[in-house]
Amino acid sequence: MTTMRERMLAGELYRADDPALARDAERAASLSHRFNQADPADQALRRELLTELLGGLGEDTEIRPPFRCDYGRQTFVGARTFVNFGLVSLDVATVTIGDDVQIGPNVQLLTPWHPVAAGPRRDKWEAASPIVIGDNVWLGGGVIVLPGVTIGENTVVGAGAVVTKDLPANVVAVGNPARIIRQVEP
Repeated sequence: MTTMRERMLAGELYRADDPALARDAERAASLSHRFNQADPADQALRRELLTELLGGLGEDTEIRPPFRCDYGRQTFVGARTFVNFGLVSLDVATVTIGDDVQIGPNVQLLTPWHPVAAGPRRDKWEAASPIVIGDNVWLGGGVIVLPGVTIGENTVVGAGAVVTKDLPANVVAVGNPARIIRQVEP
């Protein structure tokens, strides 16, 4: 018999109201609250809290509060990445953010998905698919990235875009749903 955590990590349907998962979510809520309330001048404390919260945090990376996540341990952020105010990382599945990434304010990285059929959804079943943001990507303000999406390196996603499917490397994409409007030099 598999646990709800094992089902969640395997990308299978699971129930988030499982007591073990609730404890993990509470840990993340507490650490993110402390991070969000920390004195902006206390960079060492803010880094310490993020290091404890996240699955990985690269050198010289800055994440500005407020920051929200489901579990934290499922979010990995590369080196020299800048995250502006208001990132939401619903990291039921892994969220991997590469090196030298620029993330605008109020970006949402959403790995969970719910069954379309009403019965399982009403019974609180859900699953998740990983998100991968490649190196040197720029996500403009208010971008939403949906479950299972990979964004290739050097790609720019315009403000307010909703990324519903993978984007290759070296493109500019805009709109809802995001569509490629041109290539960029690597």
